[in-house]
Amino acid sequence: MNSHLNRIPLRRLIATLVLATGLAHADVTPASLFCDHAVLQQGVPIPVWGTADDGEKITVTLAGQTATSVARDGKWSVRLGALSAGGPHVLTIAGRNRIELSDVLIGEVWVCSGQSNMERQLGLRDGQQPIKNWEAEAAAADFPQIRHFGVEQRLALEPQTQAGGRWVVCSPKTVADFTAVGFFFGRALHLARGVPVGLIHSSWGGTPAEAWTSREGIARIPEAQEAVAQLDHFRRDPAGARTAYQQSLARWFETNDPGSRPSSSLSGPAVDTSIWRVMRLPNKWEDAGLPGFDGVAWFRREFDLPANWAGREASLHLGAIDDADSTWVNGRLIGNTSSWNTPRVYSIPAGTLKPGRNVIAVRVLDTGGGGGLWGGTDAIRLVSADQSAQTVTLAGDWRYHPSIDGHTVPPPPVDVTAGSGAPTVLYNGMIAPLQPYAIRGVIWYQGEANAGQAQAYRRIFPNLVADWRRAWGQGDFPFLYVQIAPYREMPPEIREAQRLSLAKIPQSAMAVTLDVGDAEDIHPTDKKPVGERLALAARAVAYDEKIEYSGPLFAGARIEGGHAVLTFTHLGGGLVARGGALQGFAIAGADQVFHTAYATIVGDTVEVSADDVSAPVAVRYAWANVPEGNLFNQAGLPASPFATDSE
Repeated sequence: MNSHLNRIPLRRLIATLVLATGLAHADVTPASLFCDHAVLQQGVPIPVWGTADDGEKITVTLAGQTATSVARDGKWSVRLGALSAGGPHVLTIAGRNRIELSDVLIGEVWVCSGQSNMERQLGLRDGQQPIKNWEAEAAAADFPQIRHFGVEQRLALEPQTQAGGRWVVCSPKTVADFTAVGFFFGRALHLARGVPVGLIHSSWGGTPAEAWTSREGIARIPEAQEAVAQLDHFRRDPAGARTAYQQSLARWFETNDPGSRPSSSLSGPAVDTSIWRVMRLPNKWEDAGLPGFDGVAWFRREFDLPANWAGREASLHLGAIDDADSTWVNGRLIGNTSSWNTPRVYSIPAGTLKPGRNVIAVRVLDTGGGGGLWGGTDAIRLVSADQSAQTVTLAGDWRYHPSIDGHTVPPPPVDVTAGSGAPTVLYNGMIAPLQPYAIRGVIWYQGEANAGQAQAYRRIFPNLVADWRRAWGQGDFPFLYVQIAPYREMPPEIREAQRLSLAKIPQSAMAVTLDVGDAEDIHPTDKKPVGERLALAARAVAYDEKIEYSGPLFAGARIEGGHAVLTFTHLGGGLVARGGALQGFAIAGADQVFHTAYATIVGDTVEVSADDVSAPVAVRYAWANVPEGNLFNQAGLPASPFATDSE
């Protein structure tokens, strides 16, 4: 026996060994979705899972049911039998330790996902207009049987098993942080069905559908193969993949951005900016002269340097920049970053700064949502690298020049190692951890970030739905989505891609928002009709209620003489021209030149004609970024935009 152990009193030795044994065993831990106030799906088997030491026996008890499991590879799972709506119950999970989760309800569980229009909370948000009537809605939100689980935003290159978040009971004090669309959906569903409703909210503003698709799912999309190859390259060789991405991005800039070409680069020390406009920074450029702009803009700032700084090293603080930047000082590239919320702090090598006039040039790429040098929590400034830490403030007026409209050029290569727009990163971090939690279905509000690739979205979006259904293992659960609202930067092709997806996605429905958009704001404030239309769709598709849940959807066209006769599904008691004569129709002949058309409701059809089109071949309705269309049904739901020549 070791002589040192001989000197330890027996009682103390036993205590030490017991403590060591306890530390060697991890507590039984359920997945994060299983916590106080949870809502579990009624009417289907209920999976419950978590982590524990290998070989540990786990017992789960709920509402008189008991199921057991033995942990393997640090994981365990059980499946409880289907339960009817009700509660509250206590969910008990016991192994070496015992966990009791209180106030657990059985009801209807829906995942609420997408980008910023789903992310937008009911309460106030910096830089956005208030949600219509939000204070009165919040004051009346005493619905203890509605619960909200806000999934913590997280990027991941590999599928995760835990999602940060907790279940929160709906009340006037808590509802301001709920997704607004999700709240209005959940409230309408709760009032109609009379059962508890759980909302699992997993969204991230400005993100494309590819980010929400798994590695297996994205591999099925031809347009994503380059990104898939980059992901695989990064897993094999991170440094090499980073270099390859930077080279690819540099080629993209040189091809598409006149300001990035060597012969006319805007990064050099001597650039005439006398006709450039002025923007006060930090600021999101949408709020300071570039509303709705996505693409590339250059910023420049001249400043005088104290004489004693000449030749020294320094650090340049630019704050957060949305999305990506490349930054030069006196024509020398000092850094680039591809993350919208990362504070930029770049080292300036000795010899770069000089006495008197110096110039900073920043090229900013924004692919959606907010853009520009918006600041975050770090001030824009220059700091000397010596012990004095002298500071030159750089906030204030900068010259800027919009260089590329992002909707007119091919999309830039995606940095698969950073940013919420990279393929798979949101699926891995924010959807995979939710599976296989039992759900009734999904409501989805996304598409703005894919507006520039509407044709590809016809494949990308249905593929995402199939991908989620495969991974969840619950069959074709209802998938209900919102058609993008009118906005001056949202082309009609993205709405058409969403409409056409209805035929490709079983058990789906689309909430049309033609009448509740905002031409000047990509985040329209009237979220109540959006949530309530999704709830109508849920009642019909998920619960088989015999109600009208959609506005008129184009079904077919026939030519009779000089007229086109259009037929529709979802008549909802009959077609209606809201507010007067029908508007928003255009018709074309073989020359494909569209003319404003006369349109009249005749029974259950719409007849369309134009004086300049004697032999029509195509009709479009509400075909504009901000369309005027007033075709509804008697149920009060608007018709979807459509083009007969885009099928």
